[in-house]
Amino acid sequence: MQTRETTFNLRLWTVDEYHRMAASGILDEDERVELLEGKIIWMSAKGTAHRSAVVRTDYFLKDALRNRAWVSSQEPITLNQYSEPEPDISVVKIDPLDYADHHPQPEEIYLIIEVADSSLKFDREIKSKSYAQAGIRDYWVLDVVNRQLYVLRKPTDEGYQQECILDENGIISPLEFPDLQIPVPQMLPPIK
Repeated sequence: MQTRETTFNLRLWTVDEYHRMAASGILDEDERVELLEGKIIWMSAKGTAHRSAVVRTDYFLKDALRNRAWVSSQEPITLNQYSEPEPDISVVKIDPLDYADHHPQPEEIYLIIEVADSSLKFDREIKSKSYAQAGIRDYWVLDVVNRQLYVLRKPTDEGYQQECILDENGIISPLEFPDLQIPVPQMLPPIK
């Protein structure tokens, strides 16, 4: 029996086209989407554990890195002409214009953290490759379900060459701030 393979040529969207779609109302401002590798991706709904982890991590890092880095939560970064994801946490260089004229780009990014409750596979396999190809040196995925932190480093075009998994008792330091010791439980939602 013969099978027939169908090849599809996808039309990939650029960051500029993505912005124009939003400005013209094609993308509703309430839609939770992001641009990744030229594709418009629906973002997962945020559960309470996800929200708690994002808020806790954001507060901790803003307090710890005051005047050393800019910490933003769920704001766009531009990886390349085809990718503008909105990571849960971005730690970036301080910009004199507070990024009023552009979104942070790879050379300005110290650390990206994604919080996963239902998106672990996507964050570890798809997003990680995009971040690695953009040269993001320090990428973490906080798994709130299994209470673990995936630390991905040494980016290449094929993905990250190093992955370390810390349990909820671990302590981690960002590559750019080795003096900062972050207990994994500080980022996780408290246990009832």
